[in-house]
Amino acid sequence: MSHTILLPRFLEVGKNAREKIPYILKSLGCNKPLIITDQMMVKLGYIADIQKILKHENIEADFFDQTIPEPTSSSIEAGVQFIQAHQYDSIIAVGGGSPIDSAKAIGILGRYGGKIRDYKFPRQVNEQGLPIIAVPTTAGTGSEATKFTIITDDESNEKMLCVGAGFMPIAAIVDYELTLSLPARTTADTGIDALTHAIEAYTSKKANLYSDTQALEAMRLIGPNLKKVYFDPNDKAAREALMLGATLAGVAFNNASVALVHGMSRPIGAFFHVPHGLSNAMLLPMIIEYSIPAEPEKYADCAKAMGAAQQNDSIESANAKLIEALKDINTSLQVPTLEAFGADKQYFDEVVNTMAEQALASGSPSNNPRLPTKQEIVKLYQQLWC
Repeated sequence: MSHTILLPRFLEVGKNAREKIPYILKSLGCNKPLIITDQMMVKLGYIADIQKILKHENIEADFFDQTIPEPTSSSIEAGVQFIQAHQYDSIIAVGGGSPIDSAKAIGILGRYGGKIRDYKFPRQVNEQGLPIIAVPTTAGTGSEATKFTIITDDESNEKMLCVGAGFMPIAAIVDYELTLSLPARTTADTGIDALTHAIEAYTSKKANLYSDTQALEAMRLIGPNLKKVYFDPNDKAAREALMLGATLAGVAFNNASVALVHGMSRPIGAFFHVPHGLSNAMLLPMIIEYSIPAEPEKYADCAKAMGAAQQNDSIESANAKLIEALKDINTSLQVPTLEAFGADKQYFDEVVNTMAEQALASGSPSNNPRLPTKQEIVKLYQQLWC
């Protein structure tokens, strides 16, 4: 059985990778890019730095900095209008997963029009929007190497999964220097997000030999370095390893899909405005413990790849150590409970059935080794309050 593998056309990895942006633009025949980012990237000087690199090669670039965390159908409208009002021939998306996801949606809607709901899964969006050069500044969502974008519908509070080759960036610039100024909370949340990508890709029902190799290597890079980076933000070797691990995890889940953690995570973000990586972290130990009986050998592999278990550990012992390690990561990185985050229990009880329905509708839970019913998902959500 063959598997279709989708990757960015260019993957530039390492220190100063961002200096290659103008050469990639020229190879694409593009000379009028729009930088899509957020205001923090502007304040940190990253956008001015990229504009300087471009100007040195006689390329002028405007920027649009109105993207928001957890982008919504209304938040991308201004970007769509900005694109349509000018003759840009490409997009440089700079920031975490939210600016990159926003840029993917803006690139498609800016060229083809309509509403983002029109492009919601199960539709496969293979139309080519404006070419995107993705420059992640977190390690990370992996969005720079995926055909997915997540946008919340303002009317329904649904986090919509949009899928297709049309959302795949043409190029990914993986420059770990851009993560050195990340706050500890963002480092933790995005790092656990990347670890979740790797674990779910490896255990997904859509996993294949190619995605497995990427996922295992991602876990080997992320596992030993996540806490190092959290407690020592200036550890450049650990930053570089974590950054590459996040991109490999993105490659892995792009070609194998995510599963139950992500399916349940998106409604938590939509209804309670919990950052995506943080809601993944809240769920991860519990969902892995629920799922292990259906694929114990693969979860044991995860424990060994992360360094949580030894190669000669039994499957049972390795899986016990995996759960212990995931709980320890949450404790060490100060991941709050949903209650501690500030979610209202009464409101939670009112919407939990809708959350379960949305989780199932996303399609991600069907990739999980252990397939849950709606009632089981409700019970798992309720365990967040225990």
